[in-house]
Amino acid sequence: MQRPSRSDVSMVSTALLFGLALFVPTVTAAATTSPATSGTLSSAIIQVRNSANMNYYDGLVEAIRQTSIAAQVAGVIVALPVKAGDKVKEGQLLARIDARAAAQGNIASQAQTQAARASLDMASKDYERQQHLFDKHYISQAALERAQAQFQATSAQLAAQVAQAGITHIQSDFYTIRAPYTGVISELAITLGDMALPGKPLLTLYDPSGLRVRTAIPQSVLKNFSAGQTIRLELPALNSEQQRLSLPLQNLQILPALDADTHSAQVRVSLPKSDSKTGINAAPGMFARIWLPTQNTQASQLVGPVAAIVRRAEMTGMYVINEKNQPQLRQVRLGRTDNDLVEILSGVSAGERVALDPQAAAKAGWNQQ
Repeated sequence: MQRPSRSDVSMVSTALLFGLALFVPTVTAAATTSPATSGTLSSAIIQVRNSANMNYYDGLVEAIRQTSIAAQVAGVIVALPVKAGDKVKEGQLLARIDARAAAQGNIASQAQTQAARASLDMASKDYERQQHLFDKHYISQAALERAQAQFQATSAQLAAQVAQAGITHIQSDFYTIRAPYTGVISELAITLGDMALPGKPLLTLYDPSGLRVRTAIPQSVLKNFSAGQTIRLELPALNSEQQRLSLPLQNLQILPALDADTHSAQVRVSLPKSDSKTGINAAPGMFARIWLPTQNTQASQLVGPVAAIVRRAEMTGMYVINEKNQPQLRQVRLGRTDNDLVEILSGVSAGERVALDPQAAAKAGWNQQ
């Protein structure tokens, strides 16, 4: 048997060392993924909470006092000192319509009133003269009656002319549009130079200090209300401090008439009055959701932290930490949100732990694979 040469031995040694070099990193990577890695994840326990049975209904925010201001006379808009979004005070000028023709008509009406007053003065003096002549038997009874009739007719003409002058004066005020109350201009339907027509809306004004939420509810829900209950409002467009409100049942107004087609009732929920500190920064047309009690019993629900929610495309899930301290992504179905807690309808059970940092849980789960 031929003994291997020194060069052959060197080649075998080199191959063994190269094989060990390839194997060592694999062992090291496997040793770094231990259950202790997921143990450092912050987690929370899914809990059971008792709450009143409530259903939600979508609605809209509306102003209690909102006015669509229209023109009463025709004319060209010659002044428009406001714009949409401006806050105006009661009596402030909103728009002015060209009133030159109306001003001339007012002058003519006043002149006609003066002429009628002069005619009445002349008819009054003539009637007095005829009265003296009749007393001296210089004229007949018919002549006196004619003078009296002329005086009465002239007096009636003056009264009519004074009334007409008053109408002309009142109509001259129609060419100046002023704010009927303090509020905010939500819509401006005209621009400078537009033609105003009687009945054509010029702008919309609302009072921001009084707002409410309006929605429709089935008539079967009306029997579930009782004293001492509370209603809840959600305004998703507002900041986190104003998104959710709890209000007493007294803030709920149910209109007496029901819709004959849908058998539903219109309800209104008054919002707290706005002020600089605690006011609700809502606006008419904003989306709102009203939560109303469905019955007087209490219901159990599973709740978990909002921070644990994972959203990937159309999937909503949570990383559940199993008994081996390993995070596993599980699809869940969620209900309504209450501050930092969310109702869990399916996907997890009470007592299970979920990761509060989904990104860290995803990284830990990837390392365990």
